[in-house]
Amino acid sequence: MATLITKWFGVFLCEENRILAKRLMPKDSDEIAEKLAVMQRGGILPEESELAQGQVKLTVGDRRQSQLGKPVLFDSGFIKPESFGFTQEIMHNAMVKLGKLRTSEPIARDKSAVQAVRSLDDLIETGNLMNERLHEWYGMHFPELADYARDRRYAELIARFGDRKGIIEDLGIEIESIGSDMDDDDIRAIQDLADQLCMVYDNRDRTEEYISQIIRDECPNMCALVGGPLTARLISLAGGLERLASLPSSTVQLLGAEKAMFRHLKSGKKPPKHGVIYQHPEVHRAPYWQRGNIARVLACKISIAARVDQYGGEPVGESLLEDFGRRVEDIKRRYPEPPKKPQRDGKKGARRGKKKGGADKFKKRGQ
Repeated sequence: MATLITKWFGVFLCEENRILAKRLMPKDSDEIAEKLAVMQRGGILPEESELAQGQVKLTVGDRRQSQLGKPVLFDSGFIKPESFGFTQEIMHNAMVKLGKLRTSEPIARDKSAVQAVRSLDDLIETGNLMNERLHEWYGMHFPELADYARDRRYAELIARFGDRKGIIEDLGIEIESIGSDMDDDDIRAIQDLADQLCMVYDNRDRTEEYISQIIRDECPNMCALVGGPLTARLISLAGGLERLASLPSSTVQLLGAEKAMFRHLKSGKKPPKHGVIYQHPEVHRAPYWQRGNIARVLACKISIAARVDQYGGEPVGESLLEDFGRRVEDIKRRYPEPPKKPQRDGKKGARRGKKKGGADKFKKRGQ
């Protein structure tokens, strides 16, 4: 049985330790780099298709070539580049040009979405820290403001007026604050902090809109199924749409629950039933005994939608959403009540603290 093996310097059709046929790469670093780039993207070289043509039972040495034959392990160490006139210098130049070629390729937009989601997480964390600091600092001057304004509105009022008198007039309330007076320099410093916090809020809004736009364009089926924010979060956790599409639904179900899963594997605690897909309304609103089944069904639908978005096909988002709704209703109908906990047997063994033979030992000590 022949095996198709591809090296950086050529494509070989082998049987055991014999080369039946070969197609060598051109001894030009640029052309070699271009062919290696095609291989790294998962493509099939013309030389590979040519050698595979006419072979009835063909095995291949790379999973990338699975459309040509069955992938197997094959020891190709006997095929040396020096035997065909390829030097180390040619390989070095080809690899350098391959690196330059791959790094200059256009970046998929879902990769930008991954970075944007992580940037949004940083903005949210930064905003929360600054908001907490602003409340603690300005609360010494006007602690009652927290009852009338929150988050962005709280920061905007401080950045605009600074002193509590202007804020009270703008809110149209009558209140006598118990806060302490502050110097003008202290108020200006607090206003600077509030102004920076407003900028963080603005940046967060723009980042969210940017993420939503990418997700709507690149993942219409997933958006139709679970919405834009959850789609972006899943893609970010998976590391990209391509990898998300390659994951089994059981892994999709637990994305975001890695720590709980490792805790289960390490200590034997209960395994998690869901990860970030808990944010979906049908999952987090369901009773606890139904969540696992609903999360499993949702993960299956997400896997299908991700593969259609990645590899193309007819739109399936709406049909997946309708099917998911039917499955949820079926789960609620089949499991209306929580499972009954197994009843424990009666008292087993002796009372706590009393070991077998304890009375005899006590007598011996007493003697």
